[in-house]
Amino acid sequence: MVEAAVGLGVIISLIFSELLGASAGGIVVPGYIAMYLHQPTYIVGTIAVSFATLLLIKVISRFTLLYGKRRMVLSILIGFILGWASRNIIFANVTIYHLRMQSIGYIIPGLIANWMERQGVFRTLFTMIIAAVLVRLILIIISGGEVMFDV
Repeated sequence: MVEAAVGLGVIISLIFSELLGASAGGIVVPGYIAMYLHQPTYIVGTIAVSFATLLLIKVISRFTLLYGKRRMVLSILIGFILGWASRNIIFANVTIYHLRMQSIGYIIPGLIANWMERQGVFRTLFTMIIAAVLVRLILIIISGGEVMFDV
C-alpha cells in the first residue's frame, strides 16, 4: 500500500503541477503525507520542521548566494538534520493524546521548505494537503475502505 500511495502522489503531484501550476511540496510529498493523515501530530511536526528549515534558509541566504541547486541541497540537508532532531531530541517526549510528534521522513521537510521558498507558504501547504487528501481518498476507494499503513 505504501508503493501505491507514493505512486498516486507522484501522479497527482504532476497533474497539479501541469494543470494548476502549483507544486504540492515536491513530487513524492503528497503520497507520504497521505500515509500519515490518521496521525495529525506527524503532519504538524513535519510542517514545523519545514518552517524551521525555511527560516534557516532565509537567514543563510542573507549572507551567501543561494539559488537553484545550492538552495535545494541546503534545504534538504537542513530538513534532514532538523527532521532527525525532531525524532531524537526536540519532540522525543512530546505526545498529544498518545500520538507522538515528529517529522515524516528525512527528506520531506526539506522538499516542503524548498517549495515554500519558491512558490509561497500558503500555496504550498494548501496544494500539499489537497493532494494528500485526494491520494488518501483514491486509496480508500481502491482498497474498499481498508487503508492500513505500517509506517
